[in-house]
Amino acid sequence: MPHRELTEHPLGLTWESGDTLERTAHALAHDGRVWLVDPFADEEALERARGLGEIAGVLQLFAGHNRDAQAIASRFSAPFLKIPDLVPDSPFSVLNLDQFVWKERALWWPERKGLIVAESIGAGRLYAVGPGPTGVHVIRRALPPGTLRSYRPEHLLMGHGPPIHGEEATTALNEALDRSRRDIPAFAVKLPGLVRNMRRQS
Repeated sequence: MPHRELTEHPLGLTWESGDTLERTAHALAHDGRVWLVDPFADEEALERARGLGEIAGVLQLFAGHNRDAQAIASRFSAPFLKIPDLVPDSPFSVLNLDQFVWKERALWWPERKGLIVAESIGAGRLYAVGPGPTGVHVIRRALPPGTLRSYRPEHLLMGHGPPIHGEEATTALNEALDRSRRDIPAFAVKLPGLVRNMRRQS
């Protein structure tokens, strides 16, 4: 079983798969209720998430994240919201990151200054090919999601790779967007090594 991380933070709980895709899922807790974001099955994580409050909803923020969200929603008798334009009775604003056939939503939690981005921004090895801890998804590097520039998060939670907290969160977001095109050659150079590592770990 791949090594995985399970950490609590001011927004709730994050668990990382430790697999080659470095999948990350989140439980966002507010006033006794919990929203699960792009979750995959992990019994300890789900039990700890339930300990934070009632499961109010299970969200799939990226069309390609066909993880375990629907099954987990059924397990907890909670609404399953796929690519939602609104999360009812929640503290989140939903941001539309669609581009051509790309279907994605992000969440902004203004009270906690939390930004949750499922796929466009990540901290995994396939994203962070430059000097910073994050990067833009390879498919979006030429046209990064500029709408995110207007947010200054203190908590940056992503669908791949560990979360970033504190002043580094805004810096990491802005650097990823600023370097999106400039890092394309670096990605091309590193891609063969990344593919070899993924094959060895698969």
